[in-house]
Amino acid sequence: MNIGIVCYPTFGGSGVVATELGVELSKHGHSVHFITYSQPVRLDLLNANVHFHEVSVPEYPLFHYQPYELALSSKLVDMVKLHQIDLLHVHYAIPHAYAAYMAKKMLHEEGIILPIVTTLHGTDITLVGSHPHYKSAVAFSINKSDAVTSVSQSLKDDTLRLFNITNEIQVVPNFIELKRGDHEFTDCQRDIMADENERIITHISNFRPVKRITDIIHIFNNIQKEIPAKLMMVGEGPEKEPAEMLCEKLGIADKVIFFGNSNEIDKILCFTDLFLLPSETESFGLAALEAMSCGVPVISSNTGGIPEVNIHGVSGLLSDVGDIADMTKNALHILKNDDILKTFKSNAKAESLNFDIKKIVPLYEAIYESAMEKCISI
Repeated sequence: MNIGIVCYPTFGGSGVVATELGVELSKHGHSVHFITYSQPVRLDLLNANVHFHEVSVPEYPLFHYQPYELALSSKLVDMVKLHQIDLLHVHYAIPHAYAAYMAKKMLHEEGIILPIVTTLHGTDITLVGSHPHYKSAVAFSINKSDAVTSVSQSLKDDTLRLFNITNEIQVVPNFIELKRGDHEFTDCQRDIMADENERIITHISNFRPVKRITDIIHIFNNIQKEIPAKLMMVGEGPEKEPAEMLCEKLGIADKVIFFGNSNEIDKILCFTDLFLLPSETESFGLAALEAMSCGVPVISSNTGGIPEVNIHGVSGLLSDVGDIADMTKNALHILKNDDILKTFKSNAKAESLNFDIKKIVPLYEAIYESAMEKCISI
């Protein structure tokens, strides 16, 4: 099957999922074409089955904002015809499903059938899609897709609550390539981050306000008052500078390392004892799953799709959003006792097995086949 994948090429969760899905599909013998404005950050290898096609947006003085959707839909039409693409899998309703539908209609005029599978990841629904200016376009894009998936039951419920959806939505969870949890890093590399007697706590995100970055700093500050610890902050975003200033104010700057965006996440997680994810909301919690796959228990909020990933009392512990005191208590419960920490680490690793990419990809393949059959029968 020739599959076109449209996604954001950034460090965000949807781009990571789309890229790793495409790479795994290529291993199944499918030809995968990534169509976006730059090469996805996790797309390290282009081979006979993996291709990248850049969407260029010409600069026109006429437009105050350059029309990416127009450039994308035109590029999709060209790539479908040039590479005989059988199906498009688009990640995000806006702008990708919207542009894909326009491409589908243009191709239909030439007698070409193009099934569209749309995966909803969260922000396209809870933030962008719920805005009055985009709500009608989001609902239209979802309803006009030939198949729709969401990454969690929570996100599906939100979508049905916020929009008038007549299309079926199937829950297909995000996934992890579990071999990433098997590392051969040496203990001397851990010494770069922390002393032998210090617990390592980590957070990875895009540092947006929804991640509640200052909560992380306050939780860590409470933890380090009780036990020796270091905090690893991985990512970039608008909340990074305020977080750095807060660390200075609290006098813990020497105990917190800000890495920025990193390609060594696996190495950082390998030596991590606890992962913090106190987000205001998460459609799934992919960062938590990546931590769990490395045997790292998670202290998180109980919002959105997180409880579907981080099982309370098993892979970690859950608290209400903003409850810094409870998250601190939960973190110390795990970190202070070696046996408890060991149990939670083992449980986290075991729970991540439910999200093995090799279990999830066949679900998408079945959805692709169904979408193609649906289009042919119309």
